[in-house]
Amino acid sequence: MNPSTQVIAAIGTSGSGKTTTLEYLITNLTKEGYKIGAIKHIHLQNFTLDREGTNTWRYAKAGAKIVVGLSPHEIATIKKTETSSTQIDQIIKSLEPENLDIIFIEGLHDTMSKRSDIPKIITAKDPTDLDEALKKAVKPILAIAGLVALNINKKDEDGVPYIKIPSDGPRLLKIVKEQL
Repeated sequence: MNPSTQVIAAIGTSGSGKTTTLEYLITNLTKEGYKIGAIKHIHLQNFTLDREGTNTWRYAKAGAKIVVGLSPHEIATIKKTETSSTQIDQIIKSLEPENLDIIFIEGLHDTMSKRSDIPKIITAKDPTDLDEALKKAVKPILAIAGLVALNINKKDEDGVPYIKIPSDGPRLLKIVKEQL
């Protein structure tokens, strides 16, 4: 990891615009030459990237703690372990060899909201959803995006700018790059 790797979290409820916001940032920052990593929290209890019946699934079912799948253009590592949001720092550390400029985290809103060392982009569906998110989140908050930003005619919320994606996207890119 680049010694100055910046971690930025996108937090908000499901369907509020986190993925759209991060997709915009990742697309444009990558075009500018930045090396980007992304961590996505998945809520589904029995979710796996693996598929039942595949060889990698069979190895994991047989007891392998780590299974690595290699294809011509991708490496997938599946680590079978109980997870908790407290492991996020270990996961970030595991990305060090990639020498990334930015790591975006989507989700883990309960944990990320409380972290004063991680800048946040808050997404919300509506003003009520936003109020709830802002009550829980500690600074720094870089921007407010998502559906609420698209449907409100305010410039900012206590100095935190509303960003409409994609029209205000360049402004959000500038805000993110200022963190580097």
